[in-house]
Amino acid sequence: MSELTIEQIALAIVRGGWPASVGQPEKVALRNAIDYVEAVINQDVSEVDDIQKNPARVRALMRSLSRNISTLATIKILHDDIADGDIGDSLSEKSISQYLLALERIFVIDNIPAWNPSLRSKSAIRTSPKRQFVDPSIATAIMAMTPERLLEDFNYFGFLFEALCSRDLKVYADSIDGQIFHFRDSSGLECDAIIALNDGRWAAVEVKLGSKLDEAAEHLLKIRDKINTDKMKEPSFMMILTGGNLAYQRKDGVFVVPLGCLKN
Repeated sequence: MSELTIEQIALAIVRGGWPASVGQPEKVALRNAIDYVEAVINQDVSEVDDIQKNPARVRALMRSLSRNISTLATIKILHDDIADGDIGDSLSEKSISQYLLALERIFVIDNIPAWNPSLRSKSAIRTSPKRQFVDPSIATAIMAMTPERLLEDFNYFGFLFEALCSRDLKVYADSIDGQIFHFRDSSGLECDAIIALNDGRWAAVEVKLGSKLDEAAEHLLKIRDKINTDKMKEPSFMMILTGGNLAYQRKDGVFVVPLGCLKN
């Protein structure tokens, strides 16, 4: 059983996993991510390559990334999204690429690359990365979201919950020399996270904040059946990572695990 409530999950997203924030009073902890984002925008992103960057443009790009978190948004999508905002079309696609590289170099952006397994079918595999920050609190800080406001926007909450789960999966996978990928093919079949180890073992994870567990399990089973097991191993496990309270294994073999039980 997980003791995490939905309100505590919202707080964890907005507070972030910064070591200095854990254990601090809520008001102080929530301010840390905001101060960090302001330092990135006004100083850090320009110092990494000694190229001065317009803070308004950096802020606009980070807002666009925040709106498109946990998606496969292309640079063109980011460009069009920014062009609809206050700064107009002053940030070209080339400039966006340069700004993104700078943000990656200072470990603000931590995208999830696409997984490229051997498939039984000839479906094309999408290779775009999934947009993520190193911590979901960066998105909430740039969007001026509080835990209370986040609870009022359950759709956006879902995208940020996926970002939170991705961050934790990366931490646990890294401890065993693993990596996190995402999967999507031309038929629309997708998986939020693939945990892949150097020895060829892998596992598939779907993230669901609320219900629709049957749909998530169906996706996982379809991905398992699509993998060419003559060239790859069977998945070590299939898991639905949820915002619920009860951990159990379904009759189809898929594990349902609350985020609060992940470390166990």
